Amino acid sequence: MKVGIADYGLNVWYGALYDFDKRIDDLRALGYDGVERVSPNSASDLLNKSVALKKRGMDFATVRAGDIETSIKWTAATGKRYIWVEQSPHAKDFEKHCQTVNYLSEACRRYGIVCAVHNHLGTFVETQEQLETFLERCPEAGLVFDLGHLAVAGGDVMQIAEKYFSRIVAVHVKDWTETNAEAERWWERGFFCGLKQGTLGVNNEGVVKYMLKRGYDGWIFVEHDTHKREPLADLKESREILRSWGA
Repeated sequence: MKVGIADYGLNVWYGALYDFDKRIDDLRALGYDGVERVSPNSASDLLNKSVALKKRGMDFATVRAGDIETSIKWTAATGKRYIWVEQSPHAKDFEKHCQTVNYLSEACRRYGIVCAVHNHLGTFVETQEQLETFLERCPEAGLVFDLGHLAVAGGDVMQIAEKYFSRIVAVHVKDWTETNAEAERWWERGFFCGLKQGTLGVNNEGVVKYMLKRGYDGWIFVEHDTHKREPLADLKESREILRSWGA
């Protein structure tokens, strides 16, 4: 198992990613093994980022390029396992979304990788029922399993981990702080935060220990979407908690 960062929250706090080398140096110092996605603007930039990580004994899981075809090719070329399923603007409903993902799965198969859905509030794959239906209708797709999003949607994270273990390509761990349960839009009801910082009590520990017990050798990513203080302090705390769980 490798422990990395899904760095959305860092980009929100700082406003952008300004210095890739500085970021990975900071994460390496906290004991992280890498980042989930690199987003290169050219093939040479992909090579430079790959080398920078390799030099530090770090790694990444997937490539997000400017278009899906390039993401597939560069992910395959760097020996990585999956790309994210991006929800197509042409998919107006759940059925059409599943159809496009099956086409995407075929394209990925030709390059020896898989596409993987990131279950997310406010998308076609939000609830546990939607996730299970999606995995049934898209049998070649993998799962970037976000424990926080499923828990907030009322799902059973342990049940999904047990039932779909073989299809999980990465795990996102986080907690949730509720601020306004009556708000109509999900992002107004609260915010995602670091491990043991929330009010929901997402069963991150149970899932991480289960994955370890099953011999999971993929990535666990801390995704701290919202920071209320210097992010590196939050990420250090979450890394120490993961170590206490054996990761």
